[in-house]
Amino acid sequence: MPDMNERRFGRDSIAISEMGLGCWQIGGNWGQVEESVAQSILTEAVETGVTFLDTADVYGNGRSEEIIGRFLRNAASRSELFVATKVGRGPMYPNGYTEAGVRSAIEGSLTRLGVDALDLVQTHCIPEEAMRSGEVYGWLQTLVDEGKIKRVGASVETVDEANWLIDNLDCLYSLQIIFNLYRQKPIDTVFANAQARQVGIIARVPLASGALSGKFTKETVFGEDDHRNFNRDGAMFNVGETFAGVPFEQAVAFADEIRSLTPDGWSVADLALRWILDFEAVSVVIPGATRVEQARGNARVSELPPLSADIHERLRALYREKIESSVRGRY
Repeated sequence: MPDMNERRFGRDSIAISEMGLGCWQIGGNWGQVEESVAQSILTEAVETGVTFLDTADVYGNGRSEEIIGRFLRNAASRSELFVATKVGRGPMYPNGYTEAGVRSAIEGSLTRLGVDALDLVQTHCIPEEAMRSGEVYGWLQTLVDEGKIKRVGASVETVDEANWLIDNLDCLYSLQIIFNLYRQKPIDTVFANAQARQVGIIARVPLASGALSGKFTKETVFGEDDHRNFNRDGAMFNVGETFAGVPFEQAVAFADEIRSLTPDGWSVADLALRWILDFEAVSVVIPGATRVEQARGNARVSELPPLSADIHERLRALYREKIESSVRGRY
């Protein structure tokens, strides 16, 4: 397996690749990704040094997990891979949580992934009331005790939820949060707390659904089955999961503006991903990929040097001036 920078993850300090692969898109929520293409994306990611894969039981109604499961059965490096999944959406959301339902969901993930124990199970942006009651985490801890789950984490929508979990949940291993150039609030509100408690940070939506790739224009059209079409204003789920909650035209304009800050030979996507990696509180970044070339390009960012302090200051100032007041969704 080629060299890629690794980071220590969570309280047991397991080593994982700092660039991971988000697998929402191979479930089919970004337009259909053929099985052969999905397998090629996974193969390319692993061959470039990625060891961290993030999925969920509801991505494509289990299709993402099934594809990863088939990949794992044929992967020579299976023992080196870390697969994080999620539970808590689907039929049980928002108020149908039961121990039997959670157990059934976990058994389904085990079957689809073809493993004896899940490396990490994260609650999947469950309602705050369910989160604060603690029942779901108690049920997950029982499954840890039974050997079906190795670690428990949480994917959350707001910094308040993140900090409440850090402060109140002893079993919390990691937090998955939206963190990118459009959503910078965690820098000042979450990172220090997470580091003090040895809670890993998984940065999701790092390219803001591709808006930070620098490849879109205001005229870009997405397919009917692509969430970047049907959820850009939050019609189906939290608007923050689509373009990080920034109105599309504004997101594109910002990406065009930061193009002048990219070092020679870098793309806008390189800049956006490297910016995230420059924060030591971040354990792993999980961009998605619908093409092999994207997986290769994302992994390459691990080899790039940190951005200068001047670029960081200018990106922070642009965010405050152009973006901060326009971010929509729970944050």
